[in-house]
Amino acid sequence: MLVAIHAPAADILKVGSPAPVVTAQDQANKPWNLADTLSGPTVNAVLLYFYPKDNTPGCTKQACGYRDHISTFIQKGVEVVGVSCDSVTSHQRFAKKFKLTFTLLADVKCKAADAYGVRVPKRNFARRVSFLISKEGKILHVVASRDPLRHFSDMQMAITKHLQ
Repeated sequence: MLVAIHAPAADILKVGSPAPVVTAQDQANKPWNLADTLSGPTVNAVLLYFYPKDNTPGCTKQACGYRDHISTFIQKGVEVVGVSCDSVTSHQRFAKKFKLTFTLLADVKCKAADAYGVRVPKRNFARRVSFLISKEGKILHVVASRDPLRHFSDMQMAITKHLQ
């Protein structure tokens, strides 16, 4: 499993902080890199959202919400990427079962969760936290709420505010 992080573990990262460069395997078992994605010609920002576990009620509700509104994000040039400490195989099943059309990253050792400060202490899963990351690699907005639907609505407002 390939995961490269270029930041120390800390508290949840704040608005204005540089986003740690994450490289991990996606649900197709292909390497994904934040820096490469942000440098894409049609990408204005990345919505990197951490969630606790595939196939759990809240995480499924959140993923399906992003899936159902993916065209809204694509129109604004926002790439949606989900991250959990689950395996590539778990992500494959989750994506197939719920017809998820965006990237899911397998952060099996929770290194990305640690770098963003969202890992539940001494546990192998992340808290539900979403980050809107600018093309320049700065964090524009953070949503740290247990309510999966709040992430979608807050991020829509943040995208409208920052990407007009």
